[in-house]
Amino acid sequence: MQLSEEPISLKEKVRRLPHRPGVYLMKDAAGLVIYVGKAKDLKNRVSSYFRGGARHDAKVAAMVSLVRDFDIHEVRNETEALLLEGKLIKDRRPKYNILFRDDKQFLRVRVDVNAPIPRFRLVRERLPDNALYYGPFPHAPEVRRALHECRKRFGILVGDARPTDLGDGRWRLFDDARAEISGHANEVTPDAYRPRVESACAWLEGRVRDGVATLKAEMAAAAEARDYERAAYLRDTVAALESVGEKARRFDRGDPLAARDDKAAVKALQTALGLEESPRTMECFDISHISGTFCVAAMTYFRDGAPDKAEYRHFRIQSFTGNDDFRAMAEVVARRYSRLLEEGREFPRLLVIDGGLGQVRAAREAIGQLGAAPPPMIGLAKRDEHIIFPDGRAPLVLPKHDPALRLLQRIRDEAHRFSNNFNAELRSKKIRESVLDEVPGLGPKRRELLLEKFGSLTALKRATAERIAEVEGIGPKLAAEIRALLDTLGA
Repeated sequence: MQLSEEPISLKEKVRRLPHRPGVYLMKDAAGLVIYVGKAKDLKNRVSSYFRGGARHDAKVAAMVSLVRDFDIHEVRNETEALLLEGKLIKDRRPKYNILFRDDKQFLRVRVDVNAPIPRFRLVRERLPDNALYYGPFPHAPEVRRALHECRKRFGILVGDARPTDLGDGRWRLFDDARAEISGHANEVTPDAYRPRVESACAWLEGRVRDGVATLKAEMAAAAEARDYERAAYLRDTVAALESVGEKARRFDRGDPLAARDDKAAVKALQTALGLEESPRTMECFDISHISGTFCVAAMTYFRDGAPDKAEYRHFRIQSFTGNDDFRAMAEVVARRYSRLLEEGREFPRLLVIDGGLGQVRAAREAIGQLGAAPPPMIGLAKRDEHIIFPDGRAPLVLPKHDPALRLLQRIRDEAHRFSNNFNAELRSKKIRESVLDEVPGLGPKRRELLLEKFGSLTALKRATAERIAEVEGIGPKLAAEIRALLDTLGA
């Protein structure tokens, strides 16, 4: 809504703002919308831009200097503000929303793997330079501590180091006291230094995964508390972390640190596990949930040591609600292999379970109950990367650079990524659909009937009040209220 048809100053316009949730549109001198934002409290949020002495970063300050007017849209709650903001940004494509979204504000760790002695540097921008990047990390102190820990643990060089080429194939890493402090050999060949880099990279990948898990838990808590603004921010941060982390996987094709021979890795895995047949086809299962909610599973498929994404599958847990990884694993494995039996298709040559002995045995028993002989099966325990066997024999521990272990880690990490992405999609859908919670008199049963009839909130937003009233228990009056709510979202 436009606050007033009369020309008034920005200061007066801000003074008249309501203490209500809503969306604001900043305009330049030509009346062009240059930024769209949402707020729990419009007056507090918008006034913060124009408050004397306010400290803004360079891009926000540049945007504020161009603002000559603004409009607002009041809404009833934060959910409506979140959805309306997204629609307006999509429709208007304001310049500063794009700039802020693309802002390289988070730190990344860059590894210049093409150098003979790679260094680990903190940067804010990702360049197309064939380096490895880890992050972005939303908390600068955390990533600085991580890099410091990397240097101590693995004896790698960070950005301020200047290694010296000794001319005989060796490099001196430090010329000062850090040589003694590091506790690692100071004069090395590139080949001797490379395992340090690989170990540090593997550790950083773990930090990215840990950070994603923490942020996902925070996102679920924010959504449950209806803090949708924070939930959306955390969702976007998680997406950025997972996207960049996935692209930085050291075992992907073309990685200059770990170029691999897929078929050789398959052969190495056959030897390491003592398999009679080559594991040319492999399937891996992973369970993902947040404290028992949004419980899903994913299956990845590798053929000749490489991912075959056309065969990937994901599952929603159907038989129960809650936190029971063993039961969830049994359900999805039974569903997968009963389907293969019905279709007369072969089982994989190796089944990999993301988990320990309990998950592995649950999977084996599920296949046994189908009356079928299970394929060779192992588990890969995340904590120590030990290979677990269903018969309870001692776990197999392979060297961390063994190609067989790397192949297992790749298929396990793919399953983990795939299940987490599916989990995030379901949570995002739940956040979007929760706008219906705001309709008085629309209880859980009728919400479910609405979404069942129309299939999604997007389809519901296109429906007329008359069509909405056709749903059992809705009626014309409630349908009109639902339609009015959808209209406030720009439906």
